[in-house]
Amino acid sequence: MAEETGDTQFAADRQLLIDAAQQGTGAKLRAFVRLSGPGWLQSAITLGGGSLAASLYLGVLAGYSLMWLQVVAMVMGVIMLSAISYVTLSTGKRPFQAINDHVNPVLGWGWAIATLIANMVWCLPQFSLGTAAVTQNLLPDLNNDGGKAIVCGVMLAAAVVITWFYDSGSWGIKLYERLLRLMVAAIVICFFGVVLKISASSEGLPWNEILAGFIPNLDLLSNPAATFNEALAATDQYSEYWSKEIVSQQRDVMITAAATAVGINMTFLLPYSMLRKGWDQHFRGLAIFDLSTGMAVPFLIATGCVVIASASQFHAKPASGLLDDEIEAPAKLVEQYQAKLQARVANEVGKEKYKSLSDAEKASLAGALPEADKRMAAMLVKRDAFNLAHSLAPLIGKNFANYVFGFGVLGMALSTITILMLISGFTFCEILGLPPEGLPHRLGCMAPAVGVLGPFIWKGKAAFWLAVPTSVFGMVLLPIAYGTFFLMMNNRSILGDKLPQGARRIRWNVLMFIALSLSAFGAGWSIWSKAHWYGVAGAGAFVLLAIVVHFVRPPKRFPGDAMVEEA
Repeated sequence: MAEETGDTQFAADRQLLIDAAQQGTGAKLRAFVRLSGPGWLQSAITLGGGSLAASLYLGVLAGYSLMWLQVVAMVMGVIMLSAISYVTLSTGKRPFQAINDHVNPVLGWGWAIATLIANMVWCLPQFSLGTAAVTQNLLPDLNNDGGKAIVCGVMLAAAVVITWFYDSGSWGIKLYERLLRLMVAAIVICFFGVVLKISASSEGLPWNEILAGFIPNLDLLSNPAATFNEALAATDQYSEYWSKEIVSQQRDVMITAAATAVGINMTFLLPYSMLRKGWDQHFRGLAIFDLSTGMAVPFLIATGCVVIASASQFHAKPASGLLDDEIEAPAKLVEQYQAKLQARVANEVGKEKYKSLSDAEKASLAGALPEADKRMAAMLVKRDAFNLAHSLAPLIGKNFANYVFGFGVLGMALSTITILMLISGFTFCEILGLPPEGLPHRLGCMAPAVGVLGPFIWKGKAAFWLAVPTSVFGMVLLPIAYGTFFLMMNNRSILGDKLPQGARRIRWNVLMFIALSLSAFGAGWSIWSKAHWYGVAGAGAFVLLAIVVHFVRPPKRFPGDAMVEEA
């Protein structure tokens, strides 16, 4: 009975779109707003710990100069997700099997396995982030191992219940989507409210600089932000050392921002969530609208507000309490600050000699460094959302800062955990060749639950920063998905007579090629900077395997191709 009700609803939704298309633009927009859904799922995952960390560190390191970066990354993501939605809705086929049959099984399996691994890795910082939000901002009494265990358990239980709604038929899918819309709306309102409060305060915001930051500038891949120039000049012969330190962090954060806008696991979620809702070729326009409004708009508002708030408080400013005795800096910042001073000493005396020094000698040399070096170290410590909430308290009120950041960050973490679980269920079922529903799907959803260990594994250093290396890993995997979608959109054996033609095909290919090139550039940069020739060898082996399999087991062809050859 539930299945029949779902089929009836799908037919009604399809007819609503067909009727709206005949009635004009206004009717079509109203229908799109009413039926949107999968885009909001994408929004719930993209607004997670990685995006929050990337936005915060973009502001810390580059001020307002990189406001453009997440806009470009999101536009490229919308293009590629629109492409996979076009293929899926035109054919009605599950993409994993279509890729294995008609493109290359190495790409298909690489896509699925990379998605599953990414889900488990990405879930670690989400639990750490959510736990920190509760124990530092909302319920400080729970800031101990026992309290953290309780918070993790509650978060996991909430995520499981919310995710399992999705397997309860059409009503469960609607309830699931509505819950996530509320979470996304709460996140956006929280951070938008922070910017409004800062703007209305006596400190205000430099809106001209903020708007100028939307003009793309790739110079920050190789040079520190210009606002560091004065502080760097003061370090004399060690300005090059500090410049390299800044640029290295900027690159990581730029890659993180690009990777968290649209990650490889998001590319797996979209087609299956659309098929689960019964969408077909009549829903292709709705899919693009849904991605643009349900995913892109909330993401750009929320992340843009975090960049603005972070830049206004932290950029090119030493962390409070590190250079004076009036304020006591948090222990995590002090630890990072001392580590940066020690690294600067090791650079001066040489690594081998530094190893031979006693702890007292190392501390003495660090304490004797010039004030300019200490100032640079204090500027570059990795501050997190909770340091931001504390710094904003004088401007927007302590309670407002604590609660708005606490609920905003908790909402980000919980919504992302929920979606990561949902995607893992889809992936698990695809790998086993089972329908994405019922007990197998629910069991597959539990794979990211390993992330519950996050708060207990990463201690001492800012757990928030874990999202950065995690996202760099995700960036390396992203071209697998983008390259696969590019091939699918040009594959007649998959699309048949629905393959785009003429100017439309040229437009699709130009846009997809730009997105693929940018993702490949980011992945290549990540591979070289983190793994050098080992990373290059690994990527080369994957490509070589795909080429060998292509010739050993050629892809299936469209039946019409054989008829053309015979003629």
